[in-house]
Amino acid sequence: MNAADIMTPDVVVAHPDTPLETLVDLMLDHRISGLPIVRDGIIVGIVSESDLLRRAETGTEKRRSHLLELLSGTASSSADYVRTHGRKAGEIMSTDLITVTPDTPIAEIADVLESRRIKRVPVVVEGKVLGIITRANIMKALAVRLHSAPAPVNTDDRSIRWALWDEFQRHRWAQKVAQFDVSVRDGVVHLWGIVRGEDHRRALVVAAENTPGVKAVEDHLEDGTLLAMRYPAI
Repeated sequence: MNAADIMTPDVVVAHPDTPLETLVDLMLDHRISGLPIVRDGIIVGIVSESDLLRRAETGTEKRRSHLLELLSGTASSSADYVRTHGRKAGEIMSTDLITVTPDTPIAEIADVLESRRIKRVPVVVEGKVLGIITRANIMKALAVRLHSAPAPVNTDDRSIRWALWDEFQRHRWAQKVAQFDVSVRDGVVHLWGIVRGEDHRRALVVAAENTPGVKAVEDHLEDGTLLAMRYPAI
């Protein structure tokens, strides 16, 4: 699944000369938390709620001490003044643009949103905004997957067991279980072994629960940390 599969088209945009009050009205009326700023069809910035949190009108602008202003220099303080007192989109917008293309995989988009701590990312081709992806778009994609009918699978016990072993082989944490064994009977998975704490146990159980064809999971796993406390080495 790529950006083109989940993006919202028909993006609400503004011009660098759009007045502040119009920006706020657009965001409130359309129930959006940010909008791209476009000049001659090309994106040049973005205004989001975070750009409007510190405003002179609400008395929320940052107040720097005289010493801090001396240390940070006039460029930084003057830039802050423009952002907190500017009356047009071009004065307020963030120009450090983070964008994706229609072919960007959804996993990569999630990484960008998380690592950069942003809520939205425009989908752009040659500077032209084709759509926008927010965290809500990814949530909707998740909802579709959860409510979709699962594809038919071979659900005999042997197939389930091998599918589960294949999943375990993909993860290093799953291979660090002492005396590990798995059996399946009538679609019920039984797990045995010694794990490294409760998180380790839960991960193994979740992996079994997510295996197609599994009806239930019987957890016979033992916590190695508790065993060590119960039977300390002599």
